[in-house]
Amino acid sequence: MASTRTPAAKAAPAGVPPGVTAGEAAPDFSLAASGGRTVNLAAMRGRPFVLYFYPRADTPGCTTEACDFSEALTQFHGLGIDVIGVSPDKLPAIEKFATKYGLAFPLASDPERRTAQAYGAWGEKVFMGRKSIGLIRSTFLIDKAGRIVRVWKKVKVAGHAAAVLEAAKALE
Repeated sequence: MASTRTPAAKAAPAGVPPGVTAGEAAPDFSLAASGGRTVNLAAMRGRPFVLYFYPRADTPGCTTEACDFSEALTQFHGLGIDVIGVSPDKLPAIEKFATKYGLAFPLASDPERRTAQAYGAWGEKVFMGRKSIGLIRSTFLIDKAGRIVRVWKKVKVAGHAAAVLEAAKALE
């Protein structure tokens, strides 16, 4: 579900972690990523990108999501948009995941969850009626000026990459 709140919006309801909303500056980050890369906000200036947070490498939902973004990567690149995936996994698990599925876009490691927290992608979630604290599957479309254009929280994997691609087509 997309967030349409503006920076002046009211506080999030109980159970929804704070984080960025559409119209705000994207929080700074710098993370080690697959393929010996480092991804950071400063390097992305001047180029729009998708930053998506996934709970754990090589699990069914995360694999489907990553493969869906991978299949759409040529279309994203055709729009001048990069894709970056972020999880709390350590880099060896991420490298293995990227290699296993031939994922060409960077998958970044956020083991201390600082970036996930800054974006509101870490907090309370409910799975099968059980509450826990963990990564909340979330996606952020960020413009070339480093501002959040669109936010998807509590993402359902099926059709998500296609929905992000459609939103990305609206960027100038």
